[in-house]
Amino acid sequence: MSEKHDDRDEIRHRFAEAVNMTPKELEEWLETDESTSVGVGEGESVGHRSGRRIVEILRTRKDDLSDDDVEHMHKVVGYVARHSKQRPKGDVTETRWRYSLMNWGNDPLKDA
Repeated sequence: MSEKHDDRDEIRHRFAEAVNMTPKELEEWLETDESTSVGVGEGESVGHRSGRRIVEILRTRKDDLSDDDVEHMHKVVGYVARHSKQRPKGDVTETRWRYSLMNWGNDPLKDA
């Protein structure tokens, strides 16, 4: 097996661990006012745009993933890991921190 294939498998595995929302859950979330209220970027935020891309990736067969898809998956893994470490104290249910993570496909309360 090639090193590139091994790397893709590792990224897919890490992506599956980081993204704990289903495509349907993420699509519904991205339609909310809370989803569009967070993030950076002119117009649609980077995180919101990423969420739409994540839905597409989740609905793509693994053999049909492009190099760009895998690169985005890598970006998602990194964002979720970094942002998760910044968890604020207390109840995070209605926080910008949680909403931002959810735009990237990770609901920190889902597995709690």
